[in-house]
Order: sequence, then structure tokens, then C-alpha cells
Amino acid sequence: MQTAVADALKQSFVIEGGNRLSGRVRTAGNKNAALPILAGCVLTAEPVILENVPRIRDVDTMLALLRHLGADAEWTGANEVRVHAAEIATHELDEDLCREIRASILLAGPLLARCGQAVVPPPGGDVIGRRRIDTHIHALDALGARIAIGQHYELEGSLVGTRMFLDEASVTGTENAVMAAALAVGETVIENAACEPHVQDVCRFLVSLGARIEGIGTNRIRVEGVERLSGGRHRICPEHIEVASFVCLAAVTDSEITIDDTEPEDLASILPVFARLGVHVEFEGSSLHVPAGQNLTVLDDLGGQIPKIEDGPWPAFPADLTSIAVVLATQARGILLIFEKMFESRLFFVDKLVGMGARIIVCDPHRVVVAGPAKLYGQRMESPDIRAGMAMLIASLCAEGTSTIGNVGQIDRGYERIDERLRALGARIERVDG
Repeated sequence: MQTAVADALKQSFVIEGGNRLSGRVRTAGNKNAALPILAGCVLTAEPVILENVPRIRDVDTMLALLRHLGADAEWTGANEVRVHAAEIATHELDEDLCREIRASILLAGPLLARCGQAVVPPPGGDVIGRRRIDTHIHALDALGARIAIGQHYELEGSLVGTRMFLDEASVTGTENAVMAAALAVGETVIENAACEPHVQDVCRFLVSLGARIEGIGTNRIRVEGVERLSGGRHRICPEHIEVASFVCLAAVTDSEITIDDTEPEDLASILPVFARLGVHVEFEGSSLHVPAGQNLTVLDDLGGQIPKIEDGPWPAFPADLTSIAVVLATQARGILLIFEKMFESRLFFVDKLVGMGARIIVCDPHRVVVAGPAKLYGQRMESPDIRAGMAMLIASLCAEGTSTIGNVGQIDRGYERIDERLRALGARIERVDG
């Protein structure tokens, strides 16, 4: 596993840009639903079958973490996983594996609820700014855990339902609280809960195993603890961030692409923002069609004022799409302010786009002004994180000339076989060593 990760980080994509794409692509399963749902399999001693699991690096790391705990966790199909945590051999997470993904923290709640104790090293993941885990710790403390904070987070105790107000609408903090509360004694009410599509899917998964949860999709979640959860089968929801990524790719390359297996409701806060940049799509059931010939033009605010795109907790525009929105803005006529409120380092990758010819002013760590359209030219770059890597890949596909993106193991963490799927659409992209 560690060797495979190291090899992926040494690989590069070589992209010949400036070509139109066409065809159909199927949406992968939601990464940010799959990871907590895999962690949630620890809550039951019975087997769980998960369908539509994205075959990405982060999922492989989570499976390795589950196996370290003593669970049987294996791929049983192209996108199907079986997890059977009949017994938990250890309540201490592997430190090296935890460095690979931030989602390792999601095992804290399930381990505590199942075993009464957990030892969790600090999580790793993308370096996109400070990513506090205070919300997780405060939530588990409210449920009755005794917590010692040192080199690792050591948690123990029996959990009892309570009413809590999360200090921020943290996605993973909400998921940890819900999973822990599922086996707590009595009722738990979680106020200021995150309600993103992947949080909703985690709740639906737990309900399918016998959990009692109300308020799914709202910021007040009520959980009535049960004595045990059963096994079951669950299909991971589609990845709305990937759908939006393909929409942007089609728009900036003037391509006609159909994206299958989407959930239109999960795009309700995203597509209106894209429409303000001239991107229009058509739904055909669960398929989304992006026509060629989009008139990419920024729609000014009333009075001719410069508009802005700003992210926030759901149902606001997702933070995971700000990097990709920057690339879209470079190809739209007009001026746009992009305000990334949630992570102070996410926009630092824009120097790569400036090197390609984009006209971008960095105002501060959270804001950039983009003036478009700009002719982009191929460059050699390194992928700093999942979303910036995908943004650079989209920019390379619409640029003139050849680009090389190194450290593509970062992109592999979030996008399943992205080079193979893009080649099926006609993209000229190759994976090479070095």
C-alpha cells in the first residue's frame, strides 16, 4: 500500500490541450460519503456491502485502516466493497496510515461507540489551511467521552445522549457525532449540524443498519441511540463535486458531454452559480447534458457592479469547487471576485494559472480577482492537493500546447481513473513515471 502511494506521487500527467471532447461519462461515487460510511462499518459486528464506492487512493487507505483494526475489508467488485468488523483487535489507529488522509479522524466516533475507547493520531490530508478538529473533540466530550490530548487523542468512556451545538457546521464533525450517537444511550440532538449531500448519505446508511435518525438534510439532527446495528447493503450517492468538475471541463473546452448517474438536487446550489458565468446545462432524468458552444460571459451584479462567487457550508457554493471555479472564470468574459472563506491556503495554487497566462490578482489568502477570457498555454506544474490538481488538469485541457502535471497521486486521491475516463472522451492525456 505504502509503495503504491509513493509510486503514484512520482507519476505525472502529460496533456496536449486545445482539443474538444465528446461523449458520455458516468459519475463516480461520492468520496466524502464513502469514507465516513466505511468508518461507520465499525459500528456493527455484521457484514456490510457497499456499492458505487469510488476506486481512489483515499478509499484504499481507509480500507487499510479498517484491516489494521481487525476488520475484513476487501474489494469484491469493480466498485463494491465488503466490510465485516466482527471483532475489533485494537482500538489504536495506525499512525502512518492516518498521515495519509484527514478522514482517519472519522474512526474516532465509531471506535469509541463500539469499544468504549479509541487512540487517534492527528489526521493528515490536503494542506489547504488550518483544518481544526476541535468540533469532533467537543462533540465526543459532550456525549460523555473522557479525552486526553497529547501526541495522540486518547478517548474513552460510555456514551450518553445529549443536546449539543456544534461550534461550526463541520461536515466530518457532524458525521463523527452522528455515528457516535447512534449507539449512545438515549437521545442526542445536534444543532448547527452540517447537511451536505454526503452527510445526508451517511445518515441514510446508518438508518439502513437500524439507526434512528430524524432531520436528515437539516441543521438539526435528532438521533435516538440503539443497542446494536445490523449489517446491510448501501449504495454510495453520486459525487456532485465530480459532476460539477466535468461541467466546467466541457464549458472551457467547448465540448459536448453527457454526465450519467447524477443527483439533480445535489447540484441545486452549484448550477445557478455556473449560469452566472454563462454555463447552461440540460437534465435528461439522472443524466446531465452540457452542450457545446457555451457563451461564457460573467453576469454583472445590478448596476454593473463586479460580482463574486463565495463558498460556505451547504447549501452555499461548495468550498471544494472554488479552485475549479477559478479556472472557469479565466475563460469567461468579464471580471469576477472569488471569495474562498473556509480555507486560507486553497487559492495559493493560482500562481500556476498565472504562469499559464491567466489574468488573476491575488488580493489576500482568501480572495482573487479574475479577468477573462485569457489564452492559456501549457506549462509544467505540481499538484498541491486534490481540487487544485483537478483545476490544473482542466486548465491544461483548454490550454494551447503541452502541459505536465506532477504529483498526480494527489488527484488520484479524489478522482477515480481520471486519465482513463478523460481519454474515453477524446482527451489527449497520458500517465508517465517521473
